[in-house]
Amino acid sequence: MKHLSKLTPIAVALVLSGCYGYEQPDVYSRVHDLLNVDGYEFRDSNGNGSLEPFEDWRLTANERAQDLVGRMTLDEKAGMMLIDTLNSDQGGTVSSKGHDMITNAQMTRFIFRNNVMQQPNNAPDCSSGRSGCQITPKEAAVFMNSVQELREKTRMGIPALFKSNARNHIDPSARAGINVSSGAFSAWPKEAGLAATRDMALIEEFAGIMNKEWSSIGLRSMYGYMMDLATEPRWYRVHETFTEDAHLAADIMRSLINGLQGGGEIDEESIALTIKHFPGGGPQENGADPHYDFGKNQVYPKNNFDYHLIPFKAAIDAGASSIMPYYGIPIDQKWMPNDVGMSFSKGIVTDLLRGELGYKGNVNSDTGIIGSRAWGAEDKTIDEQVAMAVDAGVDVLSGFNDKNVIINLVQKGLIDEERVDLSVARLVKEQFQLGLFENSYVDPKQAQKVLGNKKHQQRADYAQKKSVVLLHNANQTLPLNVSKKGSGTSLYVMGMDANIASDKKYGFTVTSGDYQQGEVRPTVPADTDYAIIRVRVSNEGANPELFFGGANPDELDLLAFSQMATAASWKVEPSLTDIQAVMSEVGAENTVLSINFRQPFVLDETSKLKNAGAILATFGVSDSNLMEVLSGSFAPQGKLPFALANSAQAILDQDSDYPGYDQADTLYAFGHGLTYN
Repeated sequence: MKHLSKLTPIAVALVLSGCYGYEQPDVYSRVHDLLNVDGYEFRDSNGNGSLEPFEDWRLTANERAQDLVGRMTLDEKAGMMLIDTLNSDQGGTVSSKGHDMITNAQMTRFIFRNNVMQQPNNAPDCSSGRSGCQITPKEAAVFMNSVQELREKTRMGIPALFKSNARNHIDPSARAGINVSSGAFSAWPKEAGLAATRDMALIEEFAGIMNKEWSSIGLRSMYGYMMDLATEPRWYRVHETFTEDAHLAADIMRSLINGLQGGGEIDEESIALTIKHFPGGGPQENGADPHYDFGKNQVYPKNNFDYHLIPFKAAIDAGASSIMPYYGIPIDQKWMPNDVGMSFSKGIVTDLLRGELGYKGNVNSDTGIIGSRAWGAEDKTIDEQVAMAVDAGVDVLSGFNDKNVIINLVQKGLIDEERVDLSVARLVKEQFQLGLFENSYVDPKQAQKVLGNKKHQQRADYAQKKSVVLLHNANQTLPLNVSKKGSGTSLYVMGMDANIASDKKYGFTVTSGDYQQGEVRPTVPADTDYAIIRVRVSNEGANPELFFGGANPDELDLLAFSQMATAASWKVEPSLTDIQAVMSEVGAENTVLSINFRQPFVLDETSKLKNAGAILATFGVSDSNLMEVLSGSFAPQGKLPFALANSAQAILDQDSDYPGYDQADTLYAFGHGLTYN
């Protein structure tokens, strides 16, 4: 590459002051020759052959941001205030839509939703879906490099910043817009499972491994983690929360920021977090979610609004780079206006978040607040909604890609260009801090290697085992290491891989009770010692229009197993009928239930599940790691991240903004968990 040299006034000043000397960062360009100034290398972002202040990594991110904003056109600034989905086409290529978003819409922020798999399995029309095509780690890196090259060819060469929802968790019900299947990434327990470990060092280690994996493909920012509290059990997004306890959530938040951002402000080795959903999306009215119009209200029957702020305060103090307000309307709260969604409320975003809490980073709206989920502002035009959100304090609009709306609002005097400049400065500062202006490219070969790192999954397996909560263990049913029949221990398993359970290292004789529709359940052998049943609950059968998940609105209250078993929008697998039959055949005292608590389900009396000899709570655990616990190779250590109610009525009586239940309504309290002693 050609190098251009000259001595800058900045260098002269540094020499005279005796402060000359910097550590040269890695600088790389695919488009322009590098600049060599004062013995250092710089990227020539705008290609003019001269070192501008915004190109000078020796300056602070704030100084560079202010200089760049002053050089940008309104067209470029408007594009920077937008973020929308940009998936790779099959094989890691950039779609025509992607080219348009980069070159015409002038966008620099994108949501990446592709499933990254070691062995993709795609339908011919895979690119048409919201999740896009499955791609390999190498293809993901190639795709992001291609986008960065296209961005580098634009007038100012501003790099792209990709964001994603959570990817590193076991979730058989992952769906676009909420989270992404782990695929080639290391698979850890769900958020509640990490909380169940109560191990902050392990959570920080998890975040550090996640950092390495995401960075390897060029993914440098996250839509997450959720610091919402699991105070409303009917809310289907409980599965993305860590806990009902605000102080535990705050501790976890600090550990995540330490591992992902490096602690404090972000730098060139960070994954920039977008903490959501301010000021806490847990207290949903009747458990309904504000992705839908029937769930637009957040309510605080015990006036516990401030409790939900605790983990967000921890995030701000720890250096959170970005914060996302939720869709919901803060009913009857003092922050005005309180009759519109959080992103439209200046009281929430500016007065509370920035004023009272002192937040300095950027505010990223939730996806779709303009148009489809503009609660409280449904009667406003698109122009009016955008103006309201920007005036409230939002810096980047998610799920929106029409820059002309912002341009026209500025030209009409409905948004001051100085207000646009403020948002753009906050946003581009993040890209400077991440080092993207120096080198935005990654090594595709290294991506394939990092995402295949067996040591990462070994640590994830340890976390899975540590997350298992032993709720009940009558007469030391567990561990399964002694036969009651005088010979080798025999198991009847449902909902799990019989081949894993019958691994010779355990010494069990295993019969599978699983069967396909139209078949008859296999008979339980007469000499069976124990039945092991993995229980999963989903919302299969729900109205297809509930794209983001959850039960039908008239069935949100139904969290008791006997209720869900007959509901249209809930599915218990294996069926409650099969579970009860097996418990009868083997003996309830010889039955072990492993229940995936995606929400705080109720083990009600009618279901008879409480009669099982042993009950475990899991939050994303593989069959192999569960068997390590059942066999006694790993003693359970997990503690409940949220309380479990003892009746269906308790679900209706609890307050949406308050953790737990009255003592009389509690089956297992927050923090409950047994072990093998």
